Amino acid sequence: MSHVRSGDDEPRLVVQAWLGSRLLLALIFVWTLWSTHTGWREAAGNWDVAHFLRIARDGYAVTNEAAFFPGLPLLLRAAGAVGLDMTAAGIVISVIGSAFAAWAVWRLGGPRVGVVAAALWLFAPTAVFTVVPYTESLFAAFAFWAWVRAREGRWRWAALLAAGACSVRVSGVFLLVALGVLALTGRYEGDRRWPARLRSTAWLLVPASVPVAYATYLRITKGSWLAWYDAQADGWGRGLTWPWDSFAHTLRAIVPGAYADHPGWAWVFRGEVVSVAVGIAVTIACLVLKRWAEATWVGVQVLAFTTSYWFMSVNRAVLLWFPLWLMLGSFATRPGRTRRARIVVTIAGAVISVLLLFWWASRFFTGQWAS
Repeated sequence: MSHVRSGDDEPRLVVQAWLGSRLLLALIFVWTLWSTHTGWREAAGNWDVAHFLRIARDGYAVTNEAAFFPGLPLLLRAAGAVGLDMTAAGIVISVIGSAFAAWAVWRLGGPRVGVVAAALWLFAPTAVFTVVPYTESLFAAFAFWAWVRAREGRWRWAALLAAGACSVRVSGVFLLVALGVLALTGRYEGDRRWPARLRSTAWLLVPASVPVAYATYLRITKGSWLAWYDAQADGWGRGLTWPWDSFAHTLRAIVPGAYADHPGWAWVFRGEVVSVAVGIAVTIACLVLKRWAEATWVGVQVLAFTTSYWFMSVNRAVLLWFPLWLMLGSFATRPGRTRRARIVVTIAGAVISVLLLFWWASRFFTGQWAS
């Protein structure tokens, strides 16, 4: 990493990291198929993938599946309508989405920092969710590029991209809040006078119409404006809980002996606790650096995850926290007397991340719970 150069080499290095990480995940996938004699659709179609595919085929026939926003199922349905295998289409969507997301991380980080940040994002422990029919890649591609365009002061494009993000998952609502903070604080290129800031904020009404439209659809079809929340609470235990109670519930899931018949579950919950701690640390760091919008983006998500019954799916949400990856990239590339030590620490962390990537991908492909 000490030899990362700026200029024309940077796009090539990001592409190489993307290819290398996707190849590594593909090898784990093939190894799983060979060692377990599992079909490729079964290995790639575990957990939430089954929900997305069923929604794509049958609509929201199962009440609790209202917890999933319609963006990805609509794309899968469109692929099926033209004769494509929907599972394969979902994989292609995620793989392509991961390329655009990594490209945006590079743009957000700028020279040197962006290259390392994008590479670390691509090799993240939970990177398996960026190659299977989940929403992480697609959402990150829309959300990260919305942030890029907003920082450039191109709010029309930011609004359209944010609308795409809002169609994919509820995190789009948190994105709108954070983009609103970015607009009002004027931390972007272009006119920063208050009339211009308010006009920038007004553009966010466009993507805000997407979750409103989905809520209206659920009101018409399910009879409740709160059908999404009810589905989350009934199907996944995401009812509103005080953070200290949520933490206590999670602690009971990570103690030795918890889930003795499923020993990997406790380790995944331990990862959730670590991920929450990372989110809190990133939020505090952004506040110290006066990056109000980035602090909002991560902090609101951490708040949402810590007010559910227990900490769940935070391991995957780390993929959405681009400020984390930019901070890691900055840490690895910052000049100074301790640079060599920081590079050693970064490389050691990257090795650990890749080892965890093997573990997480293997769990998912073999049908074990993986957050």
